[in-house]
Amino acid sequence: MKWTDILLIAETLYDKFPDIDPKTIRFTDLRRWVMELPGFDDDPNHSGEKILEAIQAAWIEESEEEE
Repeated sequence: MKWTDILLIAETLYDKFPDIDPKTIRFTDLRRWVMELPGFDDDPNHSGEKILEAIQAAWIEESEEEE
């Protein structure tokens, strides 16, 4: 899994943290959680604010679809 696998990352985070509201997370936590996901293998330096914003937005969308 790479930083560019935004939808896969968002779905995985949704499954791993079902009680977390993605609207309230800090990017420092989000970045750490992504890097700790099983199968994640990418350079930590490739995670910029735009990537983290896209992951957060996809996670929000995923959580709203499940409501």
